Amino acid sequence: MLEESGLDAYQHTQLEARAASADPHHLVLMLIEGFMDELARAEGHIHAKQFDRKAKSITKCLDILSGLDTALDKDKGGQLAENLHQLYDFCGRRLFECSLKNDLSGLEIIYKIMNDLKQGWEAMAAK
Repeated sequence: MLEESGLDAYQHTQLEARAASADPHHLVLMLIEGFMDELARAEGHIHAKQFDRKAKSITKCLDILSGLDTALDKDKGGQLAENLHQLYDFCGRRLFECSLKNDLSGLEIIYKIMNDLKQGWEAMAAK
């Protein structure tokens, strides 16, 4: 147990250090990567029938989606910001539905959307 909490503390510290030095594009990428990692954990918890842990992972995913949505500048972002808002909203609603039903197959569309967004952000950061 102590080793696990030590590893968690180390990973949290590393994440904070990366976030402190990241530009906005990289912060979004970090959030999307964190979302994808937590979604994979939620999927594993469903497989293992660890529903209390699944609930915590789903909550983290929803919090990340909320953070991504809140960061949108709808005045400057125009239609792009509105489209991202719609995608985040769809993913949140779909994730909630999948969680209620422990529906693993329903997670595929969420993975697809978030992976596509990740690739888009990576392409922008490369330019």
